Amino acid sequence: MASGLVRTSQSWAILPIRLALGAIMFAHGAQKIFGVWVENGGGLTNWVNGPAPFPEMQPAWLWLGAAAFSEFIGGALVMIGLYTRVGAFFIACVMIVAIFGVHWKHGFFMNDGGFEFPLALLGMAISLIIYGGGNASIDSQMSGGK
Repeated sequence: MASGLVRTSQSWAILPIRLALGAIMFAHGAQKIFGVWVENGGGLTNWVNGPAPFPEMQPAWLWLGAAAFSEFIGGALVMIGLYTRVGAFFIACVMIVAIFGVHWKHGFFMNDGGFEFPLALLGMAISLIIYGGGNASIDSQMSGGK
């Protein structure tokens, strides 16, 4: 099973997608967990006391905490190319909830709070789920370059 998770396409084209998605998600997760790069900080305690995107997501603190750690850990895994598919799956799950639970009601465009940006991140994550970490990833080294 683990060998299937690290098997990857031998392509350099995946590297910029992996680095961009990883950096964005790692930073967003760090905002939620540690309160960095956010005015007035807040961190995890503040984040998990917010409302869940869907009423069925109870207790809200559990789902919001899972989202924050999925962004942070998923972003780190994707960025370094270690179990890239797992990290990308975590990110894809969060982006699907973000699109339909938070941004959908605002329409498409990002400047109105729409789902344009999470949709782009979801597309990047799905690409990595399909192709893996590519060249210059730990996955590639673990799979023997296959």
